[in-house]
Amino acid sequence: MTPIKELDIIYWPFRVIGNFLYDLLNGLIVKSLGWPGWVVQLIMILLGVTFVVVFAMVTMMFLTWLERKVIGRIQDRIGPNRAGPFGLLQPVADMLKLFTKEMIVPDRADKIVYYLGPAIVVVPAFLIFSVLPFDQSAIIADLNIGFLFIAAIGSTSTIGLLMAGWASNNKYALLGGMRAVAQFVSYEIPQVLSVVGVLLLAGSLQMGKIVDSQAYVWNVFLQPVAFVIFLIASISEINRTPFDLPEAESEIIAGYHTEYGAIGFAYYQLAEFINMFAVSAIGATLFLGGWQEPFGISWLLGFRLVPGIVWFIGKTYLLVFVMIWLRGTLPRLRVDQLMNFAWKVLVPLALVNLVLAGVGISLSDYIFTLIYGAAPKAGYTSANYFAGWWTAVPVFVVLNVMMYFTFRALYRRPKVQRRTVTMVSRPAPSQPVAGGGS
Repeated sequence: MTPIKELDIIYWPFRVIGNFLYDLLNGLIVKSLGWPGWVVQLIMILLGVTFVVVFAMVTMMFLTWLERKVIGRIQDRIGPNRAGPFGLLQPVADMLKLFTKEMIVPDRADKIVYYLGPAIVVVPAFLIFSVLPFDQSAIIADLNIGFLFIAAIGSTSTIGLLMAGWASNNKYALLGGMRAVAQFVSYEIPQVLSVVGVLLLAGSLQMGKIVDSQAYVWNVFLQPVAFVIFLIASISEINRTPFDLPEAESEIIAGYHTEYGAIGFAYYQLAEFINMFAVSAIGATLFLGGWQEPFGISWLLGFRLVPGIVWFIGKTYLLVFVMIWLRGTLPRLRVDQLMNFAWKVLVPLALVNLVLAGVGISLSDYIFTLIYGAAPKAGYTSANYFAGWWTAVPVFVVLNVMMYFTFRALYRRPKVQRRTVTMVSRPAPSQPVAGGGS
């Protein structure tokens, strides 16, 4: 058995539990029964997949409660408070209702495509969790192309939305599916471009190494513009207000899932809330240091104050709260405003930010070389990554300030013709005269 040190179960819970299960299964299956070692590896993989599915389902149920509570407070309402204490069992009641309702399929719908649509939307949402680094020892598959895997898997959900709209044989659902494709493809471009600068800073596509590269300073301080672009594009990618045009009730009823009810509708709701948590977790990983404590506190002290999983979950839910806050505050955009904002604002801004990220890295390395006579050490450990971070911070601050003022000087908001309301006084109605006259 792997020896357990004091406090390891607190600071490294996944490592301790994983090692314990592996040693237990290895003793029972390999040593006692004489089975091959790959059986243990297969069981560990299945346990990891089970954990991801259960965690995603519980997260979805909690987020439905959290959103209704937060928006209720924003709108001066109480929110769910009947089922269970503080309404915590309301998601369970909603789930039971959706699972027990009859799923009615339109007569002229394409049955195969109709049923495949929700599955194609839900499966990518679960797969993203396989490369999310919850902690240094809690990454199911820390692929060396981690972010590329996320970008490729996340884009496939768009196909499921178009399939749902087309297979329903409903013109409103078809319009919602076409809107979803146009919107998601448009906003995926600035979303990926905003992350390229972070990948240049880390020198890797591996999610774990991107977190390691932020041991001294988080990427949000070096790439604030990229963080804002990523957040806006991600909100649009998961179809949240103010970018929920594929579900504009006043225009196309419920959009691509108009003809879905019961379990089919539940799948789309499941995918939306899981994607909200997933993109928040990706943002926390890429820009907020993931499991890292702020300002390299653990590196300076030589030990951890708070477990990494706590930092990761806290940062993720901070971004989730921002998305819920925006839903309770902002109105929905028009379709032309949505597309113009993507192609005329976010894409050019992301390209300029990418160029400045390359310039900033080159300048910081050049300044470090002038001072020490050698370039910063390569590697991904907190001890040698970005040895010249103190030279990079002022360089990136200057570049970001220059970009902000240049943007303010060049960008002109489109002129919108405003209506003028003129108050016209009207004479008071004549009073009736005694005797019947007026």
